[in-house]
Amino acid sequence: MSDEEYIQKARYYQQHRVQQRRLKRQIKKSRRRLNKLRVLWKLFMLVMIIALCYFLLKMPEWRLHKNAFDSLNSPALEIINNKIVPEQKILSALRRNQVSTKPIYLVKTDNLKESIKQLEPIQDVYIRRFGFPARLKIIIIERTPAITIAPDIDVEPIAFFSSDGKLIGRDYMPLPEQYQTVRVITYGVGDDYRNWDKTKVLNFKKLALMIEDASGEPVEYIDYRTPSDVYVKIPTVNIRLGSFNSGVYNKISRLRTLVPQVKMLNKKIKYLDLRWDSNFIKLDE
Repeated sequence: MSDEEYIQKARYYQQHRVQQRRLKRQIKKSRRRLNKLRVLWKLFMLVMIIALCYFLLKMPEWRLHKNAFDSLNSPALEIINNKIVPEQKILSALRRNQVSTKPIYLVKTDNLKESIKQLEPIQDVYIRRFGFPARLKIIIIERTPAITIAPDIDVEPIAFFSSDGKLIGRDYMPLPEQYQTVRVITYGVGDDYRNWDKTKVLNFKKLALMIEDASGEPVEYIDYRTPSDVYVKIPTVNIRLGSFNSGVYNKISRLRTLVPQVKMLNKKIKYLDLRWDSNFIKLDE
């Protein structure tokens, strides 16, 4: 290879390297420009998402209407599972609280629950929150009635005891027909029913269930007007038990044979006397 050819070849490689470096610089410059555009685009999208979220969170559908507790027809309020407590009383309890202006997902319901639970028949409350539109679903858990209290046989009950021993007054009477309770007739004299506890209530319930099982008939009422001389009425006959104490349960098994005997008699029966060991059937003379 001559010197001239060598010089030309060297110049060619030198120009080629210069072009490569220039091309690399252009590529790096394009990449930097593209990266800047990507960063700007991401920043723009982030701003748009934040703005959209802010707009969505500020929409009125996330907040309860200021008149949410004004009426039972309010679309922002639903009350379910209440059978004893009227909806109007629940609404009145809610009105003790201000309608929150916060978004529904930030609304605390503890105060609402406490206001509703002050109503005597209510055992517990669950409140569910919904959005779009903002609304509350109030689920009521009521106490279970066990016995009702009436001052006389021909008088409608004026109060009831729940199965947990809670006395609930005439504001929630009469009870819906779906509740099967034991009716206790009492004046409140000698043994004031207002002082009864859960054990006493369950004893009346137990007495009625045992008599129904032994006699095969439903108990119409327990006459407790004289605590020392208790009567239980079933459709076929009146049952005289005497004092209502622990020993009374042992006497009830006799009804399995006595009630069929009463049905076979053509005479008018005053009552079945379970106080003694004999002379069970008392005729109406």
